[in-house]
Amino acid sequence: MDNELQIGLAALGVASVVGIVAYNKWQERKHRRAAEQAFRSDHRDVLLEPGDGVADEVPGERLEPSMGEAEGDSRRAPAAVHDSGVRKVTPGVPDAVDQRVDCVIRIEAIEPLEAPRLWAAQREQLAGISKPVRWFAFDDGANLWRPLDAHSAGAFHWFCAAMQTVDRSGPISENDFLHFSGGMQRVADQFLAVPADLPARGESLRNAAELDKFCANVDVQIGINVVSNGQPFLGTKIRALAESHGMTLGPDGSFHARDEEGNTLYMLSNMEPALFAAEEMRDLTTSGLTLVIDVPRVPNGVFAFERMMRQAMQMADALQGTVVDDNRAPFGAEAAALIRSQIQQFQAQMASGDLPAGGPLAQRLFSA
Repeated sequence: MDNELQIGLAALGVASVVGIVAYNKWQERKHRRAAEQAFRSDHRDVLLEPGDGVADEVPGERLEPSMGEAEGDSRRAPAAVHDSGVRKVTPGVPDAVDQRVDCVIRIEAIEPLEAPRLWAAQREQLAGISKPVRWFAFDDGANLWRPLDAHSAGAFHWFCAAMQTVDRSGPISENDFLHFSGGMQRVADQFLAVPADLPARGESLRNAAELDKFCANVDVQIGINVVSNGQPFLGTKIRALAESHGMTLGPDGSFHARDEEGNTLYMLSNMEPALFAAEEMRDLTTSGLTLVIDVPRVPNGVFAFERMMRQAMQMADALQGTVVDDNRAPFGAEAAALIRSQIQQFQAQMASGDLPAGGPLAQRLFSA
């Protein structure tokens, strides 16, 4: 009996506690609802909810308060703002760069970096590399890469450096690669920039060696000579004949026959050590002249060779000389036909390697 009484009292106590807790929760919700009603407004919170017309705003634009704006005129359309600092895309490599030939490193600056500062830093860090290094800066507004030089201005987020890996002096060395990659890292560190896609040393050196081997197999220059039969050639007459064939005297001491785009088709040089110079042609005499065609650098080698042969024959007649090969043997039709065949063969080989003779890439690869 006592046990039943104790159990009943315990149950009553639990029920009382539950009732008190439930009552407190009901009171808490009631007061909360009253507070929300007291502070509720018909006006939207412009910091938390978009008002009428704001949903159509362009992200990144905002309404600026005006001193003379009427109190109720809060829906005035915002003026368009162009943020030139926002990069539209992550750029690839410049179109002028060919990764078969160029070792490419791009760097990204967190804040826009002024071109003159970048140029000064890279000139210090990359000095002494044996191959040409070209620079580009990415123009965010125009969405394109622009060539960069010592006279460039402006500030940019992205920069690209391209070191040519092969020229006529051979492929890059391991020291060139380490100098380039290490120098680029130091330039990036100086401006808290980030290098992107650093090239692998082994692969870069291997590709350069293979390309250099291909270039060596097609790197051919063909020359013919016009030699005197006893009486030396006068400089004034040489110059007059060269200019009558449309040739111009270059800073390298040779006359150049050029195409419509200004590219050299072939050259006329002195067989003797003295170079041609405009101020010295009046007093110059020589026993022979050499005409040379640089096969990889000429778009249509056979056409250029035919033109060069015609000029050699005409100059030989005018100077009372003879056209000969390097062994001083007379240069006849059979030798000319053999040379035409060789030019066609070498230029076909270049075309099969996707390196057309006379093209921009060939002009770079077959430079001194």
